[in-house]
Amino acid sequence: MTLSVAQIDRETEQLVDEWLTLPEVASRLDLPLGRAKQLLKDHKLLGVRRGSGGPQVPAVFLDGKDVMKGLPGTLTVLQDAGYDDVEALRWLFTPDESLPGSPIEAIRAGRHTEVKRRAQALAF
Repeated sequence: MTLSVAQIDRETEQLVDEWLTLPEVASRLDLPLGRAKQLLKDHKLLGVRRGSGGPQVPAVFLDGKDVMKGLPGTLTVLQDAGYDDVEALRWLFTPDESLPGSPIEAIRAGRHTEVKRRAQALAF
């Protein structure tokens, strides 16, 4: 299976504190590597290329042995709004005074419905 994964720019890369390789994601989620790749393909997780290596995923996207609740739905809404993976990543990690904090911090705090509502508004 070939994954089409976007290369990110330095500015976007610096928005994320910790990155995980796909083998690290698979290990943390207790999944085979193929299933971790499928999570990217199905847009349940978002991964990008940093440098010359394979896809990497922000560590904050994982909550214990699961994908963070509310993240897959938000990624779908952003994709439906026309955001590519790099734009979605940038939006998720950019502070928004009206939240307050970044959308990813709001999702982590259990306010994923509010974040999805904001993401839906981007399409209009």
